[in-house]
Amino acid sequence: MTNLHFETITNTEVELIFNLSRNIDAHLDSLHKTKEKAISGKTHGLIELGEKVTWEGKHFGLYLTHESTITQMSKFESFTDEMTKGCFKSFIHHHRFIPQNTSTLMIDDIYYETPFGILGKFFDKLVLKRHLKKMILERNKYLKQQAEKTKRL
Repeated sequence: MTNLHFETITNTEVELIFNLSRNIDAHLDSLHKTKEKAISGKTHGLIELGEKVTWEGKHFGLYLTHESTITQMSKFESFTDEMTKGCFKSFIHHHRFIPQNTSTLMIDDIYYETPFGILGKFFDKLVLKRHLKKMILERNKYLKQQAEKTKRL
């Protein structure tokens, strides 16, 4: 199993970045380079506990789908999405939000397992891990910019 850990500080209130992080439309905007679409389940607005969304995006030259369900949510503190259908053997993304004076620390922990045994592990090491890191960093950069811009308005 591979683990990715990210920490992003936003100069906003925890409520703002928490809601932006679970906003389907913000997710789509942040990953427009992969032609990401929400094709079923919750397709717009704020996703809630127990709701599903199926994403479709172009990765490695292929259109791939990934269905996930929000399996845990503690308002303004954390939420977890888990893959229920998709290309991974397993995929869990924990989102945590820690207020710090006038800013919020946003923490992403992603745990995933690739299929196809040793070939999957080889693909992960050569390509996939770097691809996922780039996606999450782009997403977090976008969320930070949007949250801080919203705060200024």
